[in-house]
Amino acid sequence: MESLVVERVETFVVELPSIRSFSISGGSVTTEGKPTERVLVKITAGDRTGWGEATPTPAWTYETVESISTTIHGYLAPALIGRRAWDLDGACAAYEKVINRGLTIGSPIAKSALDIALHDLLGRALGVSVGVLWGQRRLDRIRLGWIVAGQTPAEVRQAVEEGRAQGYQAYKVKVGLHDEATDVSVVAAVREAAPDAPIWVDANQAYTVDGALRMARRLADLDVSAFEQPLPANDVTGLRRLRDHSPLPVALDESLRHPSDLATFVKLDAVDIAIAKVQRSGGLTLSRRLCQLAEDAGLRIMGSGLTDTDLGFAASLHLFAAFGVDTPVDLNGRQFVHSAYVGDGTVEVVDGTALVPTGPGLGVEVDEDAVRSLASAHWVA
Repeated sequence: MESLVVERVETFVVELPSIRSFSISGGSVTTEGKPTERVLVKITAGDRTGWGEATPTPAWTYETVESISTTIHGYLAPALIGRRAWDLDGACAAYEKVINRGLTIGSPIAKSALDIALHDLLGRALGVSVGVLWGQRRLDRIRLGWIVAGQTPAEVRQAVEEGRAQGYQAYKVKVGLHDEATDVSVVAAVREAAPDAPIWVDANQAYTVDGALRMARRLADLDVSAFEQPLPANDVTGLRRLRDHSPLPVALDESLRHPSDLATFVKLDAVDIAIAKVQRSGGLTLSRRLCQLAEDAGLRIMGSGLTDTDLGFAASLHLFAAFGVDTPVDLNGRQFVHSAYVGDGTVEVVDGTALVPTGPGLGVEVDEDAVRSLASAHWVA
C-alpha cells in the first residue's frame, strides 16, 4: 500500500438509457427516451483499479459534461498521477491548487469522481469495503425515498402508487416548479395518497424569503418533515430569517458545497438540517468532514444524491451508513436512469431499502467492456 502510486487516469463520457423524465425548479434533469450522460473515471495504480462517477446536472449547478470531463483530463488527473494512492487528504489539497475555489469549493462534481475512484481502488487493494476502510459503518441498510415531481394531482397519485408498488414508504416532493398554490396542491395530493408516509419537500432554491415563509406555513398542516433548500444557496441572511420564523425545519443542500460553508451557517444559527451529498461536496473525503461537523454541532443529517447511477449510489450509501442516517434518503438514480455499465455485482434494493455494499471498495462491479461500448468520448492521462 505504501508504494501504491497512481499511474493512469481514464475519463469516459457514457450515454445511459433514461427510464422516465424528471425535472426540478431549474429545468430538466432526464428525458424519457433520450440518453443521459455521465462521466466515469478509472484510476490505475500498479495492478489495482478503482472507478468513480460524476453526474453533470446543469439544471442544478454549473458543471456540465464538457466542463467535468475537460477539468478531470486537463487539470485534476495530471495533479493526481505520481501521487500515493492512499493519500486522500493530499489528493484533495492537490485538486484545490489546480482548480481553486471561488466563494466556496471549485468544480466539486469533477473532484468527487476522482475521490470516489480512489476510495474504490484502496478498498479493492485491501480487500475491504469502504466502510471497513474507514472503520465506520453504523447501519447495514438505508431507507430510500421515492421522488414525486408531478405536474397535476393525478400525476402525483400515479407516482405515489408506482413507488408504493415497488416497496417505497417515503416520498420527497419537488416544489418550486409551479405557482405557490399549485405547489401546495401537489404536496397535498401526496399526503392524501400516502397519509402515513414520511414526506419532505425540496424547492431547489426556487423561492424568495417571503414566498418560502408562506409555503412553510401552508405545508406545516400537511405534516411535512423538512423544507429543503427553499432559498438561493448564497442567501445567508435570508436563510437565517427563514429559519427564525419557519414552522418547518430548514434543510440545506446547495448551500453546503464545502465543510466551511456549513460552519458559517452553524455560526449564524441559520440551519436545522444538513443534507449530505457526496458529489456536491467534492467526494467522500470532504463529505465525511462535513457530516462530522454537522454531528458535532448537534444538527440532524439527511441524505441526498444527484440522480447518481450505481457507482455514486454505492458511495452515498457508505457515507450515510457511516453516520447512521436513519431517515429516508433521496438516492433516486434507479428511478430515472439505467446503470448499463455494471457487471454481476452491485447495490441490492429490497422494498425501498438499499443494502449497504460489503464487497471490496464501493462494492460495484464495473463491466469495462460495457463502459467502452457506451462511451461517446474517452481520454487518458
